[in-house]
Amino acid sequence: MDEFLKALHDAVLDAGAKDLARKMGVSHVSLLQRANPNNDAHRLNVEQLFQILLHAGDLRPLQVIAAEFGFELVAKEKAQPQNLSAALLHMTKEVADVTRVVHDALEDGHVSQTEEALIRREIGHARQSLDVLEASVKVA
Repeated sequence: MDEFLKALHDAVLDAGAKDLARKMGVSHVSLLQRANPNNDAHRLNVEQLFQILLHAGDLRPLQVIAAEFGFELVAKEKAQPQNLSAALLHMTKEVADVTRVVHDALEDGHVSQTEEALIRREIGHARQSLDVLEASVKVA
């Protein structure tokens, strides 16, 4: 928790407390008090945390939370929508590629490190194609 509070405080200071507070609609003194990990009365609500992350553009507090629970925060590229039929066809091809490489890897009853890497790469391609399909459905 201490690491999270320090990351939050650093994010507020690095973003410029006065400018950040103005964007959030609070006084900078109030923001500094709420974000100060050495202030026993500090209390930020979820909305204020979200506003700090949004307006500061500093995701260190979120990265600390993710790490605390055993996760890693990784930015994801936004999928560009396509024609829905093309997106569906591409997704189907990528899923078929996953099926093919898994089937090939299982032929000898052992999955080597090379085969595992190939399977993981194809799964990544399939995930990306699903993201494109989802984005395409949203604009269809």
